[in-house]
Amino acid sequence: MAGVRPNGRSRKRSGCPVSVSLERFGDRWSLLIVRDMMVRGYRTFKEFKEAGEGIATNVLASRLRRLETEGMVTTEIDAADRRRVNYRLTEKGVELAPVMLELLLWASRHEETAAPCALMEEMAANREEVLAEVRRRWKERDPRPFLPPFKETKDLRGVKKERRGGRG
Repeated sequence: MAGVRPNGRSRKRSGCPVSVSLERFGDRWSLLIVRDMMVRGYRTFKEFKEAGEGIATNVLASRLRRLETEGMVTTEIDAADRRRVNYRLTEKGVELAPVMLELLLWASRHEETAAPCALMEEMAANREEVLAEVRRRWKERDPRPFLPPFKETKDLRGVKKERRGGRG
């Protein structure tokens, strides 16, 4: 297959760090899977599938394999049900926490989101503490969600409308 090395990793288009980063995890599905592991505590294929983003099962399976090939995710057999596979961020994957935090804060400042303004302001003011907590939860295998689900509202016509995060 052209553009793919024997180890399954794709070839670099350029040596630019941004380009290399985007080649490794730069599609939205991969970033949302990382988000779900990092802040929602998701570990199973079913949890990712039911996250509410509408990802197709074949795309989800492909992205999980790619994240594993790139060394950002590892698989483990579930101790309670040996038929089930759990996904877990590797150290390389959890090092994306600062990037994920900045994406979250950037969007809440500049776009319509469902993120509560007060929560985003608190996270922005306490970046190091937020990142330390993400790392602690990863290290201790704490599956509790780091962030509550953001609630969507409906306008008078019944169309989903996200609450304004950010400048509120």
